[in-house]
Amino acid sequence: MNVALYGPVKNRWAMTERGKQAARRSATRFQVGPSSLEWTQNELHLSFDEVAVPRPPSEWAPTRIKGRVVLKPAALTNRIFSIDTKGDHRWWPIAPLADIGVSFEFGGTDWNGHGYLDCNWGMEPIETAFRDWDWARGVLPDGRALLLYDTRRNDGSEDCLALVYDGEGALSEWPAPSASPLKRGFWGITPKAHHDTGHEPVLVRTLEDSPFYKRSLVRTVIDGEPVELMHETLSGTRFASAIVKAMLPFRMPRRSGPAIGEVNGR
Repeated sequence: MNVALYGPVKNRWAMTERGKQAARRSATRFQVGPSSLEWTQNELHLSFDEVAVPRPPSEWAPTRIKGRVVLKPAALTNRIFSIDTKGDHRWWPIAPLADIGVSFEFGGTDWNGHGYLDCNWGMEPIETAFRDWDWARGVLPDGRALLLYDTRRNDGSEDCLALVYDGEGALSEWPAPSASPLKRGFWGITPKAHHDTGHEPVLVRTLEDSPFYKRSLVRTVIDGEPVELMHETLSGTRFASAIVKAMLPFRMPRRSGPAIGEVNGR
């Protein structure tokens, strides 16, 4: 269960890999270790109890992150998109608009706002199909959600999905606007963000910057409307590197053995 928290002063990031013995699944619930996801009366309830690694330099012990998220979708979509040429990789923007409430026992500040829910899955490793991709989501001034998904594949093909969601379950496709590169990250990842002609996207804040992945807040103008986007760039080429994969355990510790019901660091 990946938990990423971004604050004005410091961030929290937790993602522990666990073996299959730590997982339980039913039609409405998924649990891994002490954290879980569950659909309850058209709401998604997420309970998390994880440890932030690496810990902040000012703190002598690992930081426990424990709390609950309740996501209430405006409506669920029923469209699933193939994002490669063979149909081996799929993307489902389940709830492009949602209300969200977050409460903490440890490690964060309670808040309410708007949320988003999607799902990716594939029949092969992600680096097999994709050279890289850019994904972005934001809320337009009139309340509609904007989704952009650029894919550049290892077979040489490229595609861009540009979608608008009306809040009632309908997704509309439209021609994607131009895209320009943003500031290159420390590890060399260069995101590309969309914009209208005559406007340039602005990198507001870098949230994650890793050897194969970059997450940012981007401000731009699309279809004449100002919008702030959550923007993510993934490099399949970088992720395929043996050196990069050897670095993952430093950010994503691995645990073996029984983990259901365990309590992480105090």
